[in-house]
Amino acid sequence: MPCRTIEYTGPQDWADIAVWLDQRKDPDTQVDGLVRDILTEVKERGDDALVTYTRKFDCPDFNASHLRVPADAIATALDQLPRDDVAILEEAIMRVRDFHANQKENSWWTASPDGTILGQMVRPVDRVGLYVPGGQGGETPLISSLIMNAIPAQVAGVQSIAVTSPPRADATLNLYILGTAALLGLDEIHLAGSAWAIGALAYGTRTIAPCDMLAGPGNIFVATAKSQLIGQVGIDMVAGPSEIVILADASANPAWLAADMLSQAEHDPLAASILVTPDTALAQAVRHELATQCAALPRGEIAAKSLEAWGAVITVPDLDTGIDLINRLAAEHLELALADPWAVLGAIRHAGAIFMGHTSPEPVGDYFAGPNHVLPTLRTVRFSSALSVQNFCKKSSIIATTPGYVAEHGHKIARLARLEGLEAHARSVECRTK
Repeated sequence: MPCRTIEYTGPQDWADIAVWLDQRKDPDTQVDGLVRDILTEVKERGDDALVTYTRKFDCPDFNASHLRVPADAIATALDQLPRDDVAILEEAIMRVRDFHANQKENSWWTASPDGTILGQMVRPVDRVGLYVPGGQGGETPLISSLIMNAIPAQVAGVQSIAVTSPPRADATLNLYILGTAALLGLDEIHLAGSAWAIGALAYGTRTIAPCDMLAGPGNIFVATAKSQLIGQVGIDMVAGPSEIVILADASANPAWLAADMLSQAEHDPLAASILVTPDTALAQAVRHELATQCAALPRGEIAAKSLEAWGAVITVPDLDTGIDLINRLAAEHLELALADPWAVLGAIRHAGAIFMGHTSPEPVGDYFAGPNHVLPTLRTVRFSSALSVQNFCKKSSIIATTPGYVAEHGHKIARLARLEGLEAHARSVECRTK
């Protein structure tokens, strides 16, 4: 399999690896202008713009009456799905909801002896818009994305959630998206895709009310639209292509490691799949398995391009050196395929999600375990985290100071204000001390 073979002996070797991987960050600047024009048109023309773009790219006979999916179509979708599939979806939703319930924060207050009360009030945003890609003409719906984005918003207490997804050529939506929405208790779904859907959720149209927060994955047009709307609405994150890094020792199964690397490589030609190991025999065996398994994959061509451009088997002299490299790579997904992964967990500083041991493959987290699979990419885990309940909340500081507090501390506050040249600030406090 034509992926890179790299030897990493210490920090002096990091620069070349960083230069290589940083090329994945290169933006497609040609898209910026196109997306800006799309957003402007949606803002000015609303539903008419949505119809125009949808006719051009998704559904030739689309009209405004198709924009909102009827509530009964959502409710009856479950009856058309296999019962076994519904049961799996129900269990996945339960597990994801249980995990996120632990993230919920409460408002809090502290009272001082002088009667001053300080605190923080936690409130959900009023309305959230979720984007769900249709996938291959609506035939590979990203139902896990709907689950992972909707549940933290619901746990946060968001009362109004709108979903958009591109229609199929016949102005319908995949039954699995509709059925999953029904299981989640969502009844507002609109047929719109790409940057125009993002614009509609942000600005609002006659049919779609504007949202305060947007979440959900998408192609370069969706990502660019979200980035251009930062500061106007809340954005979950602008994620790049997927990535997995595996730290493995001699106890690992090379067939399993190759399968895990390919699970990310099949996403996108820009996906990165990297193995780090001190065991040269394991490294060689994994390369052999990559070639064998990739040839048998339905998306093998995509996976092969990904591995050729962004795949690597990196050998290190020992696990400590491997951990140093792991922290520099700061990956979206990190697998610790080690005999004792818990022994090194404390040394891991940067990773979006950490999969422990040989029987915790990354897809367990994608679909079923409970933690959110919406994760930072491109080394941004150095300063950011997985999508969570907190993304859908806002916090207000509460300040209730007493006359005694102002009398005791007013002159200090006024002094600080005057040091900054803000006389009116100082007088606002001092007028209450006289």
